Amino acid sequence: MTRVSVFSAPFLLGFDSFEERVDRLAKSADGYPPYNIERTVDAQGTEHFVVSIAVAGFGAHELEVLAEDSQIIVRGKQKDEPGREFLHRGIAARQFQRSFLLADGMMVLDATLGHGMLVITIERPQAPKNARRIEIRSI
Repeated sequence: MTRVSVFSAPFLLGFDSFEERVDRLAKSADGYPPYNIERTVDAQGTEHFVVSIAVAGFGAHELEVLAEDSQIIVRGKQKDEPGREFLHRGIAARQFQRSFLLADGMMVLDATLGHGMLVITIERPQAPKNARRIEIRSI
């Protein structure tokens, strides 16, 4: 059975790569680690987003934040230390990858780690309105 895409409408031109990214994100929709996304708008109309990811037990050297192809990819991988013996292991040392799709014009400003939270700050400046009249030529 073939899947009908929202992006296959004839008036949506050039959105095929966007559809691929959405499909990739949908496949990686695991619930771990949990996260929050906050949005604020300042007086100049600039939108600010803060993505907070709960990464308790991970050090900065075990986390990676990449901004590529209009998305943020966050990876975490804990390494078992040899010689440690656990009588009970309730905190799993598991790896993860979480992706967030970014709209055009969004900029990742920084990432900080503190109190078990990885906080990624993103900004979308107010885009100027671009409108121009296209002259119609006769052939």
